Amino acid sequence: MKVDEDAVGAVLNRLRRAQGQLAGVIAMIEAGRDCKDVVTQLAAVSRALDRAGFKIVASGMRQCLAAADEGAPPMSEAELEKLFLTLA
Repeated sequence: MKVDEDAVGAVLNRLRRAQGQLAGVIAMIEAGRDCKDVVTQLAAVSRALDRAGFKIVASGMRQCLAAADEGAPPMSEAELEKLFLTLA
């Protein structure tokens, strides 16, 4: 299943933001910044990645439901659960 075209822009923005934040974390570590500051920024990177992943899963669920309405087989509960647990 592909990422819904409507969600692609939002997902890419979140991933680019995370990429920039991660570059900042690397620079902070290289500069010997305080551990608390580094961990705070690393947590922000993690949240940005989580949000991108959740957007992809939500998009997939919407596509799955739309496909079921059109007669295509829906994803099973186990498949949906596996997608969510991948992000946990």
